[in-house]
Amino acid sequence: MTPMRPSETRILTTHAGSLPRPKELVALQLRASRGEPVDPAALAAAAARATRRALARQLECGIDVGNDGEQPRESFFTYLRYRMSGFAGESRRPPVADLVRFASYRALAEAQPRVTLLASPPRAVGEVNYVDRGPLERELADFAGALREQDARFAETFWTAPSPGIVACAMQNDHYATLAEYLEALARALAVEYRAIVDAGHVLQIDAPDLAMERHRLFADRPLGEFLDFVRLVIAAINRALEGVPPERVRLHVCWGNYQGPHLFDVPLEDLLPALGEARVGALVLSMANPRHAHEHRVLAQWPLPAGWLLCAGVIDTTTNYVEHPEVVAERIELAARAVGDPRRVLACTDCGFDTSTGFGMVAEELVWEKLKALRAGAELASARLF
Repeated sequence: MTPMRPSETRILTTHAGSLPRPKELVALQLRASRGEPVDPAALAAAAARATRRALARQLECGIDVGNDGEQPRESFFTYLRYRMSGFAGESRRPPVADLVRFASYRALAEAQPRVTLLASPPRAVGEVNYVDRGPLERELADFAGALREQDARFAETFWTAPSPGIVACAMQNDHYATLAEYLEALARALAVEYRAIVDAGHVLQIDAPDLAMERHRLFADRPLGEFLDFVRLVIAAINRALEGVPPERVRLHVCWGNYQGPHLFDVPLEDLLPALGEARVGALVLSMANPRHAHEHRVLAQWPLPAGWLLCAGVIDTTTNYVEHPEVVAERIELAARAVGDPRRVLACTDCGFDTSTGFGMVAEELVWEKLKALRAGAELASARLF
C-alpha cells in the first residue's frame, strides 16, 4: 500500500471528518436514535443523498483529502451500538471541568441547548463483539459509488472510526472487570472497522478525543500521572487493533473537546507528545487554530514528531462563525511548517469536525463551506511562500 500523500509540491487541504447534515437526515437519525420507527429505506436514501452532497461541496471548496462527511452515522462513535453487541441503557458522563468550575458559563451553555447524542450514550452491559459488518460495507460501497459520479477527484480519501478509549469513556462499562479488559474487547471489535477501511483504499483516521479531553472530564480530579497512564493504555489498545495495518495509512486525531468554552483545564500538548509518539500511525491531526492551542506550534518545534509522521494542522476553528481570512490561514500553516521543519510534512486541516453528532454543529452550514474555501485559499498563499 502507498503511504499517505504528503504535500509534495503544495500544501494539501483536508478536514477532521464530520460535515453538516441536511435537516431531513438529522430528523431521521434523531428519531432512529430514540428508538422511534423509521423506514430504513428512507433513512438510507437520505444518507446517500447527503453523502453525494457532502462530496460535491468538498470538491467545490478545494479539499484535496476528503471523506463522506460522516453523513450516514448519527455521531462519531455512538453508531457502534448498531454494529456491536453488548450495549444498552444509558451512560452518564461527568461534565467537562469548565461547566463545573464556572457557573456563569454553565448558565450560558444551558440557555442555548442543542440536541446531542453524546450526552447519554448506551453503556456496556454484555460482551462486546463486532457482529454486523453490513452497515460498514454498505457505507463503503455507497461512498465508492458516489466518488465515481463526481467529475472532480480527491487526491486521497480518508475514513473515520473512533478510538477504543473514547468508546470506553463515553459508553461506560458494567460488564468487564477492569478498564483494561474493556479496552481490549473494544480494540478487538474496532479492528474489524480499521482493517476494512484500509483494505477499501482509504486512509484510516482514528478519532481519539479521549487522549486529551478526558483530562478535564473523567480524570478532572485525579493526578496528571494517572491520566497519562490511561493515555498509554489506550495507545497500546489502538496499536493492538492496528496489527496488520500499515502505520503509514493511519492518522490519529487528538482533540481537547469540540465545544466553545474557556478550555482552561486542557492538558498541555507537551505533556501528551511522549505518549502520542508511541502510536503506530503515520500522522497526527491536531487542533491548532482555537485560541487555547494556537501557540502549540512552538511545542512541536521543541518536541519533534516521530520521523516520517505528517501533521494535519488545524488552521480553521470549528466552534466559531468567524470565517478566517486566507492570510490568517496561511500564517498558521507557515508556523506549523516551520515547527515541523519541512512543509511537505504538513497538511492544512480543521481543528475538529463540524457536526460530530447529528445536528450538533455550532457553525452555520453556509459558513462551513466558506471556512473550507478559506482553508484552500490560505493553503495556496502558504504554498507560494513555502515551495
